[in-house]
Amino acid sequence: MMREIDEKLRAIDNEIEELSAKTDDYAADVRVKELKTEKKKLLRQCENLTPADKVYLARSIKRPKVDDYINALFDDFFMQRGDFLSKEDKSIYGGIAMFHGTPVTVLGHRKGRNINENMEFNFGMPEPEGYRKALRMMKQAEKFGRPVITFIDTPGAYPGLEAEEHGQANAIAKNLAEMSSLKVPIIAIVTGEGSSGGALAIGVANSVYMLEHAVYSVLSPEGFASILWKDSNRSSEACDLMKLTAQDLKHYNVIDGIIKEPLGGIQQNPNKVYREIDALLMLELAKYKKMSPNELAKNRYDKFRYMDAAIIEAAKKENQA
Repeated sequence: MMREIDEKLRAIDNEIEELSAKTDDYAADVRVKELKTEKKKLLRQCENLTPADKVYLARSIKRPKVDDYINALFDDFFMQRGDFLSKEDKSIYGGIAMFHGTPVTVLGHRKGRNINENMEFNFGMPEPEGYRKALRMMKQAEKFGRPVITFIDTPGAYPGLEAEEHGQANAIAKNLAEMSSLKVPIIAIVTGEGSSGGALAIGVANSVYMLEHAVYSVLSPEGFASILWKDSNRSSEACDLMKLTAQDLKHYNVIDGIIKEPLGGIQQNPNKVYREIDALLMLELAKYKKMSPNELAKNRYDKFRYMDAAIIEAAKKENQA
């Protein structure tokens, strides 16, 4: 359903843009008003989306990218490059910034806004160099006592031969181990797709939040369907079984909260979502400021160590109901 609605919304937006260029044209103004009314009606159809609809929205090229979040939420951003070992992986973007007067390290997966940028950023799929760069930034943050904020949006780590030869699995595993013991607060926000170890490699955080229409899972629905049924065309069915939506994951206590999006997705009004994220980050950082470095590390370790127990408890309550 969401795909058809999105196509209609795109056509309406394009027509509004064309008509808005016509000044002092009464007929054009009338038509714009009609189109905006039609758009509101379409958006109201987005109130009850299926998991497959949410996957479609999570992958939308119109969703804000990591640099959009950084530009909207932080000041004085200074980008950091390279892993100090091999090469610069552009699919991980991050650096040092100021958040309401507090220095922080901010980073995330980077997707493009068009096919050329997607090719340049490898569709948001990091290679080992990207994860080593991310870890370098996080270890530096620990050294100088800066909180770490990550934005997750990836279909997974790059599975190519060269990436495997350069130690993809080792790079991801090292990030998981090192992040679990970092002595600064880590806050992760899943903004689009969060798939596989490629997402978790920057997601071992004290607090994990998801946008309302983001998804977070062990693999893509297409991969799930291919493994289970040998048929990737059954991905929509897989979406229902995988419990990958923000609502599912909050129910099972895998994440700490959900950031609401406008009807039709964050792209309809990104500034509203930026304000909500800004307020959330302020509250979270204030909470973790009261903890000692050792308490921060233990809080994060315990969160993931006992997550399975929380999931089992939630499942029991669901079965009892």
